[in-house]
Amino acid sequence: MNFFGYFSYDWQPLLLTFKLAALTTLILLLLGIPLAYSLAFSRARFKPVFETLVSMPLVLPPSVLGFYLLLAFSPQFAFGQWLMQTFDIRLVFSFAGLVIGSVIFSLPFMVQPIQSGLQNLPFSLVEASRTLGKSDSYTLFHVLLPNIKSTLLTGVVLSFAHTIGEFGVVLMIGGNIPGVTRVASIAIYDEVESLNYGVAHFYAMVLFAVSFAVLLMVYTGKRRYLQIFLR
Repeated sequence: MNFFGYFSYDWQPLLLTFKLAALTTLILLLLGIPLAYSLAFSRARFKPVFETLVSMPLVLPPSVLGFYLLLAFSPQFAFGQWLMQTFDIRLVFSFAGLVIGSVIFSLPFMVQPIQSGLQNLPFSLVEASRTLGKSDSYTLFHVLLPNIKSTLLTGVVLSFAHTIGEFGVVLMIGGNIPGVTRVASIAIYDEVESLNYGVAHFYAMVLFAVSFAVLLMVYTGKRRYLQIFLR
């Protein structure tokens, strides 16, 4: 097939996938930085419990997490019913539900690299900042984060790539609604079931290429990229 033949495919699942990945990564960056900071320097007794909860998506089968999120979001259960009655929001089988599920599912891929980077910094940086009367938020954003730019990049790239490859969670929460929840991974499964291997190959090829590119940036090109872009 020539190059222009690729425009005959339905690009909507791919565009929806990248939209979901970008929005999820942005939310994770906003949530992950303060959460990682709290976990890195907390001395609370129950810190291991919180670290375990953050890490659970790494070991839980996606279908398990997706199933419980489906129950939570469903209007037939307390939380979903409260959202419907109070805010007229329905999360199950919606793009908003996919975003929330993706944020929970990819949370450790953002939090753990940032937490590790913060813990590897000399604690004297924090002590010096506090001695000068700086607040914790100032210390985090003006002292600590500038010293872990490569770690931040790793968290962003891994979160984006991981969201691209989601299947079980998005299938359980969103189903297969074209233009709403039919992301590329769902489209591949659907096309294979219909024996449309050529279309499935196209979607799989694009996801493979994008995932390979972003991971290659982390593992082999990170140093040069940081020197050029994050200087």
